[in-house]
Amino acid sequence: MKHSEFARAVDAEFGSAMGQALVRDLVLDVFNLTAAEALKAGNRPRDVWVALCLAMDVPESRIHGAGLRDPKE
Repeated sequence: MKHSEFARAVDAEFGSAMGQALVRDLVLDVFNLTAAEALKAGNRPRDVWVALCLAMDVPESRIHGAGLRDPKE
């Protein structure tokens, strides 16, 4: 997962405003950092995405493959 795919996945799952707030403010237990801080620290976007989804109880069916562009676009 690339950073751009992470951003698309966050927007698709949580909406733009809520997603930005979660990335900025929610401390993820596994990193003891926010998603933004974890990414800045060099953690893989996929790992940060999974941690964010787990923290927000996103169903597993919506975690994997998220953030990829729709081939119809």
